[in-house]
Amino acid sequence: MNVLLVDGYNMIGAWPELARLREKDYELARNRLIDMLSEYRAYTGYRVIIVFDAHLQKGTEKKHTRANVEIIYTKENETADEYIEKLAISLRNIKTQIHVATSDFTEQWSIFGQGALRISARELLREIQEIKGDIGRSVKKNHQKKLSNRISMSEDVAQIFEKWRRRDR
Repeated sequence: MNVLLVDGYNMIGAWPELARLREKDYELARNRLIDMLSEYRAYTGYRVIIVFDAHLQKGTEKKHTRANVEIIYTKENETADEYIEKLAISLRNIKTQIHVATSDFTEQWSIFGQGALRISARELLREIQEIKGDIGRSVKKNHQKKLSNRISMSEDVAQIFEKWRRRDR
């Protein structure tokens, strides 16, 4: 199984679209990130876990799932980096490959030392854009295939066939 652990605010700060949304509304930026990673999850089959810092907020750790993506807000005084390091260790086993998306250099080396693979924010964004392009091409190809499977016929013949179809019900 492949697991992608994502430092949420790191992606929001590094991806131009999300950085612009963040200027207006953090919630909007978080939701867009979740949507993008939900599509990534659907395409790749990876288990996706997004971790957001809550170290400046009071309270306990919060977890929920949206669009098949696991979302975690760390507890008070805990950074996303700290949480991701612990989570990577707890998920590590012979059948699981951990991928960590962060552009934090120190975090990358720490994760790499634990056997996880690192993905920079730019690399993950590029991969998501490629997937979006693949999906678009696939949809276009399927649409064209459906159109080419249709037989051209006059309106009169189409009406006759429609009458036959309705009569057989």
